[in-house]
Amino acid sequence: MAVRPSSAPRIAFVCAATSVARAAKARLEKRYGAATTAEADVIVALGGDGLMLQALHRNMRRLKPIYGMNLGTVGFLLNTFKESGLLQRLQKARQVELTPLRMEATNTHGRTSTVLAINEVSLLRSSRQTARIEVAVDGKKRLEELHCDGVLVATPAGSTAYNLSAHGPILPLGAGLLALTPINAFRPRRWRGALLPRASRVEFTILDPKKRPVAAAADSVEIPNVARVAVTEAIDTRLTLLFDPEHDLEERILKEQFDP
Repeated sequence: MAVRPSSAPRIAFVCAATSVARAAKARLEKRYGAATTAEADVIVALGGDGLMLQALHRNMRRLKPIYGMNLGTVGFLLNTFKESGLLQRLQKARQVELTPLRMEATNTHGRTSTVLAINEVSLLRSSRQTARIEVAVDGKKRLEELHCDGVLVATPAGSTAYNLSAHGPILPLGAGLLALTPINAFRPRRWRGALLPRASRVEFTILDPKKRPVAAAADSVEIPNVARVAVTEAIDTRLTLLFDPEHDLEERILKEQFDP
């Protein structure tokens, strides 16, 4: 076990289930020491974007900064993997604060579940029939009946994920906006979504939920057979990511808008 300098942060390493990530975790713990997530000053996540989202969710109440190193594929939310110089990289890292979304989903039996989402809240049809959804923003009905495969609300950090695949807009981190994006909208045929102030309350009412069932998901947590879903920004929760100065998340999001 490596001897940790008294001024060095206590690090908890978490990793994906792959053999590569597990082996890297063992080597890094031997080199820098191993703290539990409860006692650590910083959490280092080893894997891909999925592992980073998992780490953020699991440590949401701990208020610990998370520094990710990419051992996955895209690694949009992670830094380049390198075993040496980790303490120096942590010292020089820039902080980026993210605010998740709060989903309040009520199912057809009247039970309400509250879940936080870092990337997006999405509603998806659960049968072969098109979903029919009423959309209201801040108490005002904006769409009486959206015929679609689904609809989602994305944060700026999540705007390059599922939202982008659904042809939604990419949002800079400091834009103060949320993306409301339909998924394969049939009617209104020309509706492509909306940009909303981050303080907006978006409410979805499922029309004919028994015949046309819909599931709601906050990142990877899914609630089946929903009747109503409300989405707001969870302003009482702040998540801190750490990035190398050359790995600027805002720059990466901006760059995505110019990639062919």
